[in-house]
This record gives sequence, C-alpha cells and structure tokens, in this order.
Amino acid sequence: MRSTSRILTAAALVAGFAITSVWAQAQNVRVRGTIEKVDGDVLVVKSRENTDLTLKLKDGAIVRGVVKASLTDVKAGVMVGITSMPQADGSLKAVEIHIFPAGQNVNQNHFAWDLVPNSLMTNGRVETSVAAVDGQTLTVEYKAGDKPAEQKKIVVTPQTIIVGYAAATKADLKAGQKIFVANAPKLADGTIEVANISYGKELAPPM
Repeated sequence: MRSTSRILTAAALVAGFAITSVWAQAQNVRVRGTIEKVDGDVLVVKSRENTDLTLKLKDGAIVRGVVKASLTDVKAGVMVGITSMPQADGSLKAVEIHIFPAGQNVNQNHFAWDLVPNSLMTNGRVETSVAAVDGQTLTVEYKAGDKPAEQKKIVVTPQTIIVGYAAATKADLKAGQKIFVANAPKLADGTIEVANISYGKELAPPM
C-alpha cells in the first residue's frame, strides 16, 4: 500500500507540474497599447482592448524605436516579418512589413496573426523582389525547426506600411507612446514581464 501511495503521489506531482507548465505557457501574451505612466521599470499601459495593464521591464530588457522604412530597404537577404491578408485568388497581400535588425534571432515561420481578423504573419528571409502588375512581389523563405524550408509570395502595395527599428533604452519610453510587446509572460499577480518592447518613435508600431 505504501508503494502504491508513493506512486500515486509522484504521479500527482508530475501531473500538477504539467498543468502548471501548460498554465504558464498559456499566459504568454501580446500587448498593443499606449503608455499612460512610467515609473522606473514599470509601465502602466492602456491596451487596444481598453484594458489597464502593468508591464514590468526585466533587467536588460531590449527597447527599440519603430521608424519609417521603404521598399528599397527590403532587399534580398534581409530578415522580415510580414503581416498579410489572404486574397480570394489565394495570393497574400502585405498589410505591414517590419525589417528585423541585422543579427537578430528570428523565429522563422508562417502562422495566424491577430493584428486584424484572418491576418497571417510570415517571418523569414527575403529571397527575391520582383515588380508585378499589382505591386512588388516578395518571395520570403522561412525554415521552421527541423522542417524543410518553405516559401511564400507576398504582394506589396502602396498602402503597405514598412518599418524598421532604431536602438533605444528604457529612458526613451514616455507616456503617450504606442507600444508593442510580442510575447511576454503574464505573472500570477497580473503583471506582464517584458524582455522586448517596441515603441513608436516615428510612427506607431503597426504589428
């Protein structure tokens, strides 16, 4: 009986750990909003959903300012993240393009995104850029994990917003700025722990 009890206890601990891990993963969030107050490493943010959020910047948090860029900056070999909308003919039309800083480790993939309903995100390397009747067509290659490399063709139009990043510090974060946080854990007390944050230096983060 003691042996059975120990096995059951161990199983319960493992199950509890698994549930806790799943809960922690499920609490990772994206934040789009406006800074209302800055107090040291703590930001009070009004989210786009009109919710008050508390963000705590981690030691060494990376801060970047979003700046204007153009299609001429989107060259072969550059790593980009492109939000796109699927079209009736099966093509993809770019809503926004953000050019990752050189050397940044990028999570290459193609997946559903929440900028607007039905939008998609493609993170990868620009292979080619070719002029087309309806705009410039980019071929973006991405390699997700151990899967073979894949490509997506995405049309860029005059309405596509294109941005880059400028290095910044915590001191550059001010009330009134628009911010974007891609993936941050929400702690048990509701505080969001932030390791990377972008703010609108020249224009609001379009991501």
